[in-house]
Amino acid sequence: MPTKLISIFCELDETSLNLLQTAMEKLNLSARAYDRILKVARTIADLETADKIKPQHIAEAIQYRSLDRDLWTNN
Repeated sequence: MPTKLISIFCELDETSLNLLQTAMEKLNLSARAYDRILKVARTIADLETADKIKPQHIAEAIQYRSLDRDLWTNN
């Protein structure tokens, strides 16, 4: 999904946005990671047939991203 479509299909409510911003700061994530988390959160929401991305979708996507980073940095 290109960046243009992310802004259309991955709209966040205030709670979700705050959660993602906090994770970005605490985990020192890049803008690229931000986009990837949004894409994964959108996929999780789609699997649950949710119209909008909810905070739990963002939280799950962040967990997957953290797990991915742990696997790459602990080798």
